Amino acid sequence: MFKIIVLVSGSGTNMLQLIKNDIKIDCIIADRECKAKNIADEYKIDFILLNRDKEISKNLLKIFEKRKPDLIVLAGFLSILDGEILEKYKNKIINIHPSLLPKYGGKGMYGLKVHQEVFKNGDKESGCTVHYVTSDVDAGEIIAQDKVDISMAKSPKEIQKIVLEREWKLLPRVVKELIKKSINN
Repeated sequence: MFKIIVLVSGSGTNMLQLIKNDIKIDCIIADRECKAKNIADEYKIDFILLNRDKEISKNLLKIFEKRKPDLIVLAGFLSILDGEILEKYKNKIINIHPSLLPKYGGKGMYGLKVHQEVFKNGDKESGCTVHYVTSDVDAGEIIAQDKVDISMAKSPKEIQKIVLEREWKLLPRVVKELIKKSINN
């Protein structure tokens, strides 16, 4: 069986889209109290809350070594992974980012902050990116991107809504493709 662990920090809407697309999640791990726990409880998925500290990558590694995931999905996870976990799980950790990387990526660029920059710069197009996680924040190999027209958006919040709806389609599609690819190998 293909084992997926999802890491979250917020409402868990991207994670919920995985569930709604019949993607079985072995475990959900959060780095803070968040609404995603309610989804985990509703769907009877194991939920682990970790402290958000400099040991988070080491603590995650211990969990991964026990649970043996085939894929780790960062779905709105705000802590930065570093160290051994990135080597041990190279090309098994993916992230969804709310911009067309490499634009608007890197440390401190997440959530509404990304959309504020996009809006400030007057971009007419934005989108989302699924990429592999490496030690360079938001700089891992791009797996897939989806573009959206934001020329009519009147605020960063409007851009956020448009991009998030696209994330809900892109992330499940990519995860299903990665599962299929893994099973066929």
